[in-house]
Amino acid sequence: MDLTISSVLFFFRAVSVICGPGLLADVVVDRYDVPKVCPREVQTEDFIRYHFNGSFFVDGKKFDSSHDRGKAFISQVGLGRLITGMDRGLQGMCVNERRRITIPPHLAYGSVGTGGVIPPDAILVYDVLLLDIWNTEDKVEIRTISKPASCSRATVASDFIRYHYNGTLLSGEAFDSSHLRNATYDTYVGQGDLIKGMDEGLLGMCVGERRIVIVPPFLAYGQNGSGTAVPPQATLVFDVLLVDVFNPKDDVIVEAKQVPEGCTRRTAIGDYIRYHYNGTFRDGKAFDSSYQRKGTYNTYIGMGYVIKGMDKALQGLCMGEKRRIVIPPHMAYGEDGVGDLIPGSAVLVFDIHVIDFHNPKDPVQIKVTHKPQECSARSEADDLIQYRYNCSLMDGTLLYSSDQFNSPSITTLGADKVIAGLEKGLSGMCVGERRVVVIPPHWGHGENGAGGVPRSAVLFFELELVELQKGIPEGYMFVWLGDGPDPLFPAMDLNGDREVPLEEFSAFIKLQVKEGKGRLRPGLNADTIIKDMFNKQDQNQDGKIVEDELAPKAHGEPEQTRRDEL
Repeated sequence: MDLTISSVLFFFRAVSVICGPGLLADVVVDRYDVPKVCPREVQTEDFIRYHFNGSFFVDGKKFDSSHDRGKAFISQVGLGRLITGMDRGLQGMCVNERRRITIPPHLAYGSVGTGGVIPPDAILVYDVLLLDIWNTEDKVEIRTISKPASCSRATVASDFIRYHYNGTLLSGEAFDSSHLRNATYDTYVGQGDLIKGMDEGLLGMCVGERRIVIVPPFLAYGQNGSGTAVPPQATLVFDVLLVDVFNPKDDVIVEAKQVPEGCTRRTAIGDYIRYHYNGTFRDGKAFDSSYQRKGTYNTYIGMGYVIKGMDKALQGLCMGEKRRIVIPPHMAYGEDGVGDLIPGSAVLVFDIHVIDFHNPKDPVQIKVTHKPQECSARSEADDLIQYRYNCSLMDGTLLYSSDQFNSPSITTLGADKVIAGLEKGLSGMCVGERRVVVIPPHWGHGENGAGGVPRSAVLFFELELVELQKGIPEGYMFVWLGDGPDPLFPAMDLNGDREVPLEEFSAFIKLQVKEGKGRLRPGLNADTIIKDMFNKQDQNQDGKIVEDELAPKAHGEPEQTRRDEL
């Protein structure tokens, strides 16, 4: 069937006066309603399906009607299966054309008539509406309406497809539509699950392609039709939009969209990953997005917490990588889908962006980026330190920075003032040293996050140690850095009067600190600490310490070799 638009040939045979049967020598055709587009005209040996009203020319009395019988008339043209006048009068007719065919007796039932219905020498008039044309040589016709610019895969036999369609008869009368049911038609193609013509017409389609498929009756429902919707011997016209295609043998398809340079580690089974995603069907329709929820999707990899296809596709990723993942339904939500969100047998497409990942066994990663030439002391527990920092997520999103404040941050190491990973990252630093420190969540803020820190986030710190004051153990105000004076009281009694008032005690302690023999707790006012130490030694609170008030250690108290409370 040629689907190109052909010109419509109008022809009229007119008889100005018909006085009797003998004056009408041939069929008279009045094409009083011709469609603007006529892709095909009736020819000899074509089969046609049409409605008609038959009446007598003389008085207009009706003698037959397909409308009254409730079904169209079906016949083959030009092979003597119709009266000669109809065989001639139907030639060149278009689907949806209406014509009036006037037939003289010698081309109808002649001088005999028929069956008591048609009298002898009757001129017959048929009002005809053509509904369908086909030929035994017809094949399935395919006309592509639109096709996506790129097509990575076309349908082949044994594929499972999901498509929308509008089904009409050749006359344009609708008989079915998936759109009206708000659901795609889902089936295997090329395996006999469809009428033969559709099995053929759907092959080679791309997702997003729209085509017209015209199926002759013998490749559709044939002489039986289908219920009340499709009459016998009906040509069917399907306007098809392919929504989805997959094969039961399909595996996950992974396409790397962006891979960061210097990827030293890739995701593996057992890792915990945080990623953003947009989820769509093959036709581009969105069904879910982590971006809309303003939070990453967080899960373990390869442990069954996500659909099988995603579990597989999340392996081998770099931090910061972007991937497109295409998952067939047997590795996603299968034939059942998920409620109204994901239809059955849907192929899912995920565009993902890896924010970070870690393993529960990961240590804190420390890399020194700058080290000063001189390093007289390194930070350790109990030290009071000042440091600058930038805290970011692994995608570069800045969370916090000491630059937001007027001065560097201050903390005492070992006092649980900062997260464990940062404590580790700040330990062993020299003043002026700079580091980058990667802290997995189990060394950071864990699964719950904190403040502006997302749940299970890996943190990236840039650190610089600005100042270091060596500390003393918790619970001490002062420690000796070596062996203290022995005996102690004579050393404290600077003027030798066997009494040590606060001023003398303070001078003694400050001298020890100055000479590097002892250390006060950093971060507190020295005079306040010294006064508190003095009050503890001045047992009778008379404003001076005497030798008897320097009590010896209780029995069993462990010796301190380098640090000893005064």
